[in-house]
Formats: sequence, structure tokens, C-alpha cells
Amino acid sequence: MDDGSNVRLGRHAVWDCHAHLVFVTKYRRGAFTGPILTDCEQIMRKVCADFGCELREFNGEDDHVHLLVDFPATVQLSKLVNSLKGVSSRHLRRDHAEHLSRYLWGGHLWSRSYYCGTAGGAPLSVIAEYVKSQRRPA
Repeated sequence: MDDGSNVRLGRHAVWDCHAHLVFVTKYRRGAFTGPILTDCEQIMRKVCADFGCELREFNGEDDHVHLLVDFPATVQLSKLVNSLKGVSSRHLRRDHAEHLSRYLWGGHLWSRSYYCGTAGGAPLSVIAEYVKSQRRPA
């Protein structure tokens, strides 16, 4: 199936799942620099690959990052998020300890909260209308 779409096939499922994730630093401290964000992107690409996901886009500012992730229907987003935040925190605090310790303390890089929004596909109103228009048996 090479029609240019993002639809992926598994043994028992067909999917086209995308998520927009946003992670914020603890206390919204502006701790990130360009090189730290570059390292963060590399770490998160590896974590995504380990889950069978693809990190399509990554960018950030001094206090947060945005990710656009394609993921298989078999992946639990909460587990992916937990791994992305945990692995990146360990690596970045190890590799950039001197810089990050000025902004963050207590062994925490990320806030406990995060944003996750599904992205792509048809608007909800179109899907709702499609569902309503199904021929329900009498």
C-alpha cells in the first residue's frame, strides 16, 4: 500500500495515529539552550524508535518542547510520554548538569503535567456526521 498516505498496517490493525505532545520544565524555568534542545531531540528520537514510533517534528523554547509523533495503535501514549520524559531527564541532567543545576533542583527536569492532543485526519464534525449517517438496521 504505497498511495502516499500515512496509513500503516499491522497484523490485526490499520492505523494513522498522530499526537502533538508538549512537555514543560519544572517550575517553567527557562533552562534550555540550543545545544540542550538538540540533544533532547536526539534522545527523544531514539525513545520513539524503541517504541516503534516516529518523531516527525521537534522544537522548543527555553522552558518547553513540542513533539509531533506518529505512533502505532498498540502503543499506550501515557507509557510513551513516561519514557520520553524519564529517559530525556536522566540523559540531559547527566550531560548538562552544570548548566541545568542553576535552573532546576531536586533531580527534576520536567513538570509532572503534559499536553497531548491527537492530530490529523478529518475534523470531528465530519467524523461525527459520518458516524450518524451509517445505515443502522431496523
